[in-house]
Amino acid sequence: MRAPRFWQSNGLITLALKPLSYGWQAAACLRHLATKPYAAPMPVLCIGNVVAGGAGKTPVALDLLQRLRHRGDKPFALTRGYGGQQPGPLLIDRQHHTAVDVGDEALLLAAVAPTVVARNRAEGARLAAAHSASALILDDGFQNPSLVKDLSLLVIDGAYGVGNGQIMPAGPLRESLSSALNRCHAMIMIGDDVHRIASALPQAKPILQARLIPDNAATFSGQRFLAFAGIGRPEKFAASLRDAGAEIIAFRAFADHHPYQEAEIAHLIADAAANKAQLVTTAKDYVRLPSQFRDQIRVLRVKIVWDNAQEVENLLNSFLAKGLTKK
Repeated sequence: MRAPRFWQSNGLITLALKPLSYGWQAAACLRHLATKPYAAPMPVLCIGNVVAGGAGKTPVALDLLQRLRHRGDKPFALTRGYGGQQPGPLLIDRQHHTAVDVGDEALLLAAVAPTVVARNRAEGARLAAAHSASALILDDGFQNPSLVKDLSLLVIDGAYGVGNGQIMPAGPLRESLSSALNRCHAMIMIGDDVHRIASALPQAKPILQARLIPDNAATFSGQRFLAFAGIGRPEKFAASLRDAGAEIIAFRAFADHHPYQEAEIAHLIADAAANKAQLVTTAKDYVRLPSQFRDQIRVLRVKIVWDNAQEVENLLNSFLAKGLTKK
């Protein structure tokens, strides 16, 4: 789905949907009360968000997985595999599994570290433990109570904030902002904190400032593109392209995790050729493309850049220390 416009303001639709928001909250409370979380034998780090849609969790997860690997650890990623057909638990084989099987985010994570897909997070953690994982990075699951988390990081998109501040379906929140801020161990603010959300974070909790920047920007400057994306907030992709110096002659937005069909991509290729432009999309979209078209489509990759990388390393030191107490 794409985030509806009314999630950005409070109006009649929001008011009409608020009773359903109370039902959403009640269901979440009951789920937490009825669930006994599994304590995995390795430290578990959860990278979550409080809003539906893209906040930047996956780039953060990729960065932390790489940092742990550079230390000589054996981190595993664990994800639900949203958009994939396989319930798991399964260890991804990139030569065999596709986005149809395990979802797009799982494939991106698997390119950096061993990745387990499991709708049942506890079963996924057990599978990772069976493969001698030294640490577990969850690229979702902040609202999932089935695993004990040793460190929970709440990712906030500074430009978007929390929309109208209402809980789904009246707004984009998965839970109340105050609840999420109280449960997280630290906040990751991506971009400028336009809506001053950090001021609501308890003072004892750290704020890690970061930015998403194009990783291969130099190859896009001054060129014409027809851009397309099926992500939570496609406008972020368009902004990254412009920051890279690209000229966007047209932009096509699809639903988040959209499964591209051959006819759709063939039409986009023809449209780009007619406008003497190149096709470009995101890394998450790229793994969902029919394979025969991939060599005709450019990819703008983004990465996380931390304002203070040492703060991140210090946080990982504390996280890994918790693993020693589990042995």
